Amino acid sequence: MTFKFSILLCVVAGALSAQQQSAPDIKVLQVRHGANGTGIYMITGDGGNITVQVGSQGVLLVDTGLAGDTLAPKVMAAIRELSRGPIHYIINTHVHPDHVGGNEPLAKLIPPNRAQPLLIIAQENVLNRMTKPVTGNETPPAQPGLPTDEYYLPFKDLHYNGEAIIVYHEPNAHTDGDSVVLFRGSDVISAGDIFTPDGYPFIDLERGGSVMGEIAALNHILDLTVPEDKQEGGTLVIPGHGHLCEEAEVVEYRDMVVIVKDRIQDMLKKGMNLAQIKAAQPTIDYDTQYVSANSFVKTDQFVEAVYKSLGGK
Repeated sequence: MTFKFSILLCVVAGALSAQQQSAPDIKVLQVRHGANGTGIYMITGDGGNITVQVGSQGVLLVDTGLAGDTLAPKVMAAIRELSRGPIHYIINTHVHPDHVGGNEPLAKLIPPNRAQPLLIIAQENVLNRMTKPVTGNETPPAQPGLPTDEYYLPFKDLHYNGEAIIVYHEPNAHTDGDSVVLFRGSDVISAGDIFTPDGYPFIDLERGGSVMGEIAALNHILDLTVPEDKQEGGTLVIPGHGHLCEEAEVVEYRDMVVIVKDRIQDMLKKGMNLAQIKAAQPTIDYDTQYVSANSFVKTDQFVEAVYKSLGGK
């Protein structure tokens, strides 16, 4: 299951171009700070949010943003403000270029380390979709920025900077290669684009996404979160885009997706077609919260994705 990654880059990067032209400078938010210089940080301003774990062993990144040749040095400078240690790991949450686009330009800025080379971890469908098709019997050349340590089981775990890190595959959610990353010691989750609190989810049907998988993934994130009091505090959730969140915001988002799904499913059972469902405005009470002039996913796109995901023709 492969495709020309450049096509996806044009589609997603083009859709984000207006937003990126006015994007703020790279900003760093401290998420959790532990002993001995360990900590979790969130970098914003370069496509998708980038999670940075730093500690005595070095640096681990979750996603790399768009990070073109001009943005990559800014991202690297922000990382170096947090740690001068070696960057050993990149974990990609899914295939979209606003999350994996920085793999190659950032890797070029990382000095080679023969003792522990840079590993790019992703679910195997991410590698499959980023790999250019093979023509004939010719072996394709090495493709910079590809995952080098893909996994195919329900989860992959590692221990780095003094804490267990668990990478969970969320099947057929936002895409078919989504990963959620749990930093168990820090009590932080990096959710990728399964969770985007300021906008409707992008259910990428072409790349294996589905509304039922989206709901299952959000429920799994909620299984992993433990609030301090009344769904606040406790586990912190770094979304694919948007602000740092707690469990309550994931609950609200999950409930929205479930309610919209149930409404559209009921309309399908009544024999309504897509035009009729759109006219019925099944998201009207949520549009003011999740749709703005800069939204990547507009109301009709979300409704259509749910409709098709539920079997609508």
